[in-house]
Amino acid sequence: MHRFRLWAPKAGKVSVQVAGQTFPLGKQDGGWWQVDVDAARPGMDYAYFLDDEDLALPDPRSPWQPSGVHGPSRLLDHTAFPWTDAAWEAPPLSSAVIYELHVGTFTPEGTLDAAQTKLDTLRDLGITHVELMPVNSFPGVHGWGYDGVDLFAPHQPYGGPEALKRLVDACHARGLAVLLDVLYNHLGPDGNYLGKFGPYFTALHHTPWGDAVNLEDRGSHEVRRFFCDNALMWLRDYHFDGLRLDAVHAYMDRSAINFMEQLASEVHALEAHTGRSYVVIAESDLNNPRLVTASEAGGYGLDAQWSDDFHHALFSVLTSDRAGYYADFGSLADLAKSLREVFVYDGRYSPYRDRIHGRPVRNLPASRFLGYAQNHDQVGNRARGDRLSSIVSLGRAKIAAALTLTGPFVPMLFQGEEWAASAPFQYFTNHEKELGRHITEGRKKEFAAFGWDPVQVPDPQSPETFERSKLNWNERSQPPHAEMVDWYRKLIAFRRSTPDLTDPDLSHVHLHFSETEQWLVMERGAVTVAFSLARNPVQLEVRPGSMIALASSPEVRLDANSLTLPPDSVAVLVPE
Repeated sequence: MHRFRLWAPKAGKVSVQVAGQTFPLGKQDGGWWQVDVDAARPGMDYAYFLDDEDLALPDPRSPWQPSGVHGPSRLLDHTAFPWTDAAWEAPPLSSAVIYELHVGTFTPEGTLDAAQTKLDTLRDLGITHVELMPVNSFPGVHGWGYDGVDLFAPHQPYGGPEALKRLVDACHARGLAVLLDVLYNHLGPDGNYLGKFGPYFTALHHTPWGDAVNLEDRGSHEVRRFFCDNALMWLRDYHFDGLRLDAVHAYMDRSAINFMEQLASEVHALEAHTGRSYVVIAESDLNNPRLVTASEAGGYGLDAQWSDDFHHALFSVLTSDRAGYYADFGSLADLAKSLREVFVYDGRYSPYRDRIHGRPVRNLPASRFLGYAQNHDQVGNRARGDRLSSIVSLGRAKIAAALTLTGPFVPMLFQGEEWAASAPFQYFTNHEKELGRHITEGRKKEFAAFGWDPVQVPDPQSPETFERSKLNWNERSQPPHAEMVDWYRKLIAFRRSTPDLTDPDLSHVHLHFSETEQWLVMERGAVTVAFSLARNPVQLEVRPGSMIALASSPEVRLDANSLTLPPDSVAVLVPE
């Protein structure tokens, strides 16, 4: 027997088709409908019908969409999976080294089961947390996953629900925590049937994706319940250790209790029930520390957030790129400020935005912020999806790695970064023909506005765009990729063995730099990190009694207290 329960306040009548029969649902309070079907069993397909329409609709809370976003839903028994992680306990986020990956391009097969074959490699690298880009059902076979529509159903071409559980279980068996990227700010246009059931969207706010998700208008209590239940499901039924909330700056919510605060509160309440700890991480460009301030102190209570200012400051210094939002950055002073104070724009005028932006971070640990030199957005949203290692010298890519992994923030890597992968990460989709045409044309227009030749912009709908974005694991052991892997492995091992590098107190971060001579020195406790972008070797005075722990080039020399850095090099020093 299965109880079918559906929130559909817009409907005058509702029925469900399952086991070859159609059953009417009885109306309940609050716009809910319900019926118990004795013959329904896990593995059976079902679909809803509203009013007198002949259109079979998938369940908004469908646990499984084996035939895609337009097909019927399938019943799933979450208690049937044989978990082996009963003794699992996730390491604290403050100690994490996170690895973001996209299931479809991480391996040649592009499946969840294939991803398992690379977990030992990640563990041996020193990774502690694996972060999956969205895995809920989205249109077509391949895509980034940010146009998903069935939020409760793992993408079938990746392997579906059981394969996702196998991957999480395998990660835990290897000591790897698993985070999941979820989207509660918009849904994709293809297969998005939510509006037929109830007021999931509101015209009160317009977003780049159309009407905003309804977090504050009439009926929003049930919409918020929908998204909170989704978050709890991933943690409870799939054993994820935390969630990454996509683009929370797109949440349109003026409620007294912000949706983010509600979500964080419910996730942390789940800890008491399951006996496990969870984290909620936000992506935000608001530069608002309130997101990661404890709820008891008037904040939203999220555990951490992505910190784009560090990325933008680092990237612009290394590449001299000043297009788009990089126009706000480009100096070593900006990079130093991001390392010492998190937000470069903390109540400061932003020329790119033409307004005052952000507010200062005060009395918060650095572990509330993630630091990265690359991620899926900053690579994939470039016209050609080119990685940092394809834009700058190997030496500068090593500098980026060193600052990310010795900096004060929780470090995050993007798949393939650790070996300077040759594969780009381009924007790819697999939409039906007409929608796909609009996506292709829109992509070209978007980058034409930035001065890119439309001919150079890969077609998102082309299968080649997807295929060329797949990692080539065979190159990992070949030069110069093997040299980069060795650099990352040493940096991660050094971070994890050096208490000063996991010290969350930003007041303990000290920086010196020369804008004209193009060098920067960061001191964190007894550790000194120095790099040079100058065209000629530079000599820097360092603390007496220092020795080189790591150097990106054999030409780095230390004589007494004088450190010689060749162009595009970095050194990490410790006391003898």
